[in-house]
Amino acid sequence: MTVEARSVFADPSIIEPAKRQEIVNALAPTLGLNPADVMKAVSKTDTQFVYVAHGVRPEKARMISDWGFAGIGTLPEYRREYPNGSLAASVIGFVNDSGKGAAGLEAAMNDVLAGRDGRQRVELSLEGQHIPMGKDQKQAPVPGRGVRLTLLQDLQYKAQEAITEQVKASNAESGSVIVMDPRTGKVLAMASAPGYDPNSYGESDASVWGSPIVQDAFEPGSTGKVATAAAVLEHGGVTPATPFVVPDRVQRYDRVFGDSHPHAKEKLTFAGVLAQSSNVGTILASERISEERLYKTLREFGFGEKTGLNLPGETPGNLRPPEKWSGVDRYTIAFGQGLSVNAMQMASVYATIANGGVRVDPSLVAGTVNEDDEFDPADEPESRRVISTRTARQISDMLEGVTTEQGTAPKAQIAGYRVAGKTGTAEKINPETGSYKGGGYVASFAGFAPADDPRLVVQVVLDNPRRGSHYGGDVAAPVFREVMGFALQTQKIPPTGSEPPKIRIRAD
Repeated sequence: MTVEARSVFADPSIIEPAKRQEIVNALAPTLGLNPADVMKAVSKTDTQFVYVAHGVRPEKARMISDWGFAGIGTLPEYRREYPNGSLAASVIGFVNDSGKGAAGLEAAMNDVLAGRDGRQRVELSLEGQHIPMGKDQKQAPVPGRGVRLTLLQDLQYKAQEAITEQVKASNAESGSVIVMDPRTGKVLAMASAPGYDPNSYGESDASVWGSPIVQDAFEPGSTGKVATAAAVLEHGGVTPATPFVVPDRVQRYDRVFGDSHPHAKEKLTFAGVLAQSSNVGTILASERISEERLYKTLREFGFGEKTGLNLPGETPGNLRPPEKWSGVDRYTIAFGQGLSVNAMQMASVYATIANGGVRVDPSLVAGTVNEDDEFDPADEPESRRVISTRTARQISDMLEGVTTEQGTAPKAQIAGYRVAGKTGTAEKINPETGSYKGGGYVASFAGFAPADDPRLVVQVVLDNPRRGSHYGGDVAAPVFREVMGFALQTQKIPPTGSEPPKIRIRAD
C-alpha cells in the first residue's frame, strides 16, 4: 500500500558551521542514517537544497520540524509499505526512495501501478498572462491501478515457512517452492529462501531481491526424465510395460554413463526405469526416438523459452538445437543434464502432464483494480496440447510408482491421497573447473495430487544441500509432502478414494 510520508531536506547555505554537529547528532539516530553521510549533506555550501532522507513517517517529520533547526525542513511525499513483510517479497519487489519500482512486479508493472502525471501547456503573453484563446494543450493524468495476484496468502506463508526451514536444516544455498493449479496455470504460491523484508530492503543483500524461481537456471536432472518419457511413449513405440535389460553403466562413444548406485543387471519395465530413476534405462529408452524428436518434445513442453510471468531477469534456460549437440549430448539431455531450466519451467512440465497433456501458460496476475475498486481480469493464458491424454495418463500412473516403497520418493506420500511425482538429483557445474567435480548438487521433487484427478502441482528445489543427504527424495520430497498436504486441506480437496494402479516395476 502507498501511505503519506515526508522527505527531510537541508539548505546548507543557511546552516551555521557551528550548528552542523548538533544537527547531525539529532538527525542521524532519529532517521537511522550514517552520521558521516548527514554531515556531508549539511556541509554542501554550494547548494541550497539537498535531500537528507525519504519516506519519513509524518510523526517523526513533525518532531524534526519542531526542533526548529535553521536550514532543515520537510516536504510531503508518499512511501510504499508492505504490511506482510517478507511474504512473497521476491515476487512483489519494492519501490525505491525515488518512488520507482526497483524489483519484482513493482518494477515490471511500474507503469500500471504508478499511473501517469497530467500536464498542461499554455500560451502566455509577454507580461506572463495566460492568453484565454491561445494554443493550449492538456493531457489528463492517468491514475495508477492496483494489481491483484493469483497467490493465496495462507498457502504462500506455508510454502515460505517450509522452504526456509529446509534450507536451514539441509544447509542449502537457497531453495524454492511453487504451487500451481494445472487446469488454469495460476500460480498459487511462489516462495524462495533466503528472503528479505521490502520495508527495509537496503538492509539486505541485493542478490536476494529478485526471484530465483525464474532467474536461476539449473540442470533438472531426473525430474526432466518425464519429458523424455513423454517422447518415447508418444513416438517411440514404448509402453509402461516395455521391458529393458538395465546394467548399472553403459558406454556410448567415449563416455561411460552410470546409475546413481552400482547394481547387477536388472530387467525393468519402462515404468520401473522411471520409478527407480535409472539413467541407463532412460538412455536405452531414448534410443527409440531421434534427436530431433526429443528436442521437439522438450520445446513443446516449454524448455528454452521464458514462461511469460513478467518478472524481471527471467532466464529461458539453455536448450541447444540438435545440430549443436555433440555425439553424447542426446544421452545426457535424455536424463536431465546438459540442458538448463528455471524452476517455473519444470513446474509447468508437471502441470502439463497433470492437465492431461495440455500446457497452460503459468500466470501470476489475476487482473487489475481501478480507483473505484472495479476489477478488470487479465486475459486468459494461452494453452496448447503437448502430448495425448493417453500418454499423460500413462506417465501419471508411472509417476505414482515413484512415491511407492519401490520408488525413490516414498517420503512424498500423503496419507489418504494418491500422489504422483519425480525426484531429481542433478550435479552442478563447478565454475572454477568447468566440470561437475566439486560443484555440488541440485535436489528437487515435482509432483501432483490427487494423481487420478490432479488439482494441484508442487515443485520443490534445493540448491546444494550440504548437511545430510543431497538426494531429492530425502530433502525435497518431505517439503512437497508438507506443502501439498496443507494445500489439499486448505483448498478442501478430498481424496478421490480410488485404488492406485498396479505398477509393474520388474519385467521378470
